[in-house]
Amino acid sequence: MDFGNADSWGAAIYFWIFPFVIGDAIFPPIPSEMLVITGGALSAEGHVNGFLVVLLAAVSSWLGDLLVFQLFKRRLSHVLDRWKWGLQFHAAVHSAIAKAGRSSTYGAIIGLRFIPGGRLATTAAAGIANVSTRGFSLCAALGGLLWASWSVALGYFTGSATRLPFWASSLIGVGVGLLIGAIVGVIVTRRRGSRSPVAPTPGDPDEELDF
Repeated sequence: MDFGNADSWGAAIYFWIFPFVIGDAIFPPIPSEMLVITGGALSAEGHVNGFLVVLLAAVSSWLGDLLVFQLFKRRLSHVLDRWKWGLQFHAAVHSAIAKAGRSSTYGAIIGLRFIPGGRLATTAAAGIANVSTRGFSLCAALGGLLWASWSVALGYFTGSATRLPFWASSLIGVGVGLLIGAIVGVIVTRRRGSRSPVAPTPGDPDEELDF
């Protein structure tokens, strides 16, 4: 496959979105956002259907969020500690929550996914806090749709405005998205603090978050 040729991507990107976006829920370094933005850039050139990319990305994001949420809500995350990657995942969860800070609103489930590590942080924290499954599911669905729409729009409008090759438009879109996410992240962490809400307190190892 020639990754620099838009025709080589074709329908293949539809099949990559599902594993990339779900995987990103567990391992944030997976470049799911870049893939979805690339879908937007390809749609600007007429190679893919942008609405289908949004739909696939939104559904995949919702399923990935539910997977992580249930893992922590049902206290099954300790099973992952049997493997090295599971221990790394736990470390990533604590790190992500520490950076995102604690929140007391469902809005965090929707909005913090736009900052680096925010999706994993809020999803795991919501599970630990025993947030209602229905409430989380609705917020995750809305958040996933907004994130998918935003990512595709970044790629689409960058591609339409610059008329550069799709891969260049994708890189520009990713850069803009990271810049905005970093700015929002700085604002959020300054307002909410950085203490990890999953860290146990003396005498109360099962302390829950106040969502």
